[in-house]
Amino acid sequence: MNFPVISQENLIKKLTPPSSSKKIRMVLDTDTFNEVDDQFAIVYALQSPERLNVEAIYAAPFHNDRSEGPEDGMEKSYDEILRILERMNVPSDNFVYKGSRGFLDDLHNPYRSEAALDLVERAMNSSEDDPLYVVAIGAITNIASAILIEPKIIERIVVVWLGGHALHWENTKEFNLKQDVLSAQVVLDCGVPFVLIPCMGVTSHLHTTLSEIENFVDGKGEIGSFLAERFKEYHEDHFAYSKVIWDLSAIAYLINNEESVPTQLVHSPILTDQVTWSFSSSRHFIRYAYYVNRDVIFKDMFKKLAEASIDKS
Repeated sequence: MNFPVISQENLIKKLTPPSSSKKIRMVLDTDTFNEVDDQFAIVYALQSPERLNVEAIYAAPFHNDRSEGPEDGMEKSYDEILRILERMNVPSDNFVYKGSRGFLDDLHNPYRSEAALDLVERAMNSSEDDPLYVVAIGAITNIASAILIEPKIIERIVVVWLGGHALHWENTKEFNLKQDVLSAQVVLDCGVPFVLIPCMGVTSHLHTTLSEIENFVDGKGEIGSFLAERFKEYHEDHFAYSKVIWDLSAIAYLINNEESVPTQLVHSPILTDQVTWSFSSSRHFIRYAYYVNRDVIFKDMFKKLAEASIDKS
């Protein structure tokens, strides 16, 4: 597969964290029913209109004990997105799109889902000087499929992905990545401007507890009560228990990047078929998150939930 070559100068320019004065155009790709953190990320993005213009939400496939297979996971994620939007009084028409029915297994046969085709169209209508940010917090199948359908979109997008583990980790068998290794390899290898936010070793301390949820989320409007219910029912025993909500980090990077999610330029790692990281200084650059400021992120989200509930009361 041949991809356009972005010069190092242009690549580094597009990888510069967005200015705090700039409103960011973005789409969100999410396996929403997989856990409870995607729900928080959707709400956080939609309640940050001062910074983010969310143009579309894509349902991503997933397969674990909450789905019968990747297609079922995508359908359940789509339905969960609709439930969230209904509680936030956000219309879903021409805003939410179904994604891939499975995971990528052939570079010559990408999934031409509603989500992938919408991303191609939206990206090609974007300017190279004002790229569309594609925030992915699930398996990256939809984004890889869009790139394979129209490789030119890599010149007009910036991909921000919560996936894999830290580069120093023993392996990178993280849920989002290991479900679709081929798609992750496509995105890492194609040269698209890419921001990698790892799980274990970086965002793995982005935890909250039932006490915090009850104090700062529950009762903060219909959507706050919905998030609290999802959090409570996810785990049976909340005694001395905390839950990582790491998907928030991908949204926080765009809202308040250097304070919330500091990053550095590194050469794009090589994802091996053994699902480990390998390295070469001959590779193109990506931006890599090496830390998240847990308190800054949760404080911002809790404040926005409270403010939104006051505005609607």
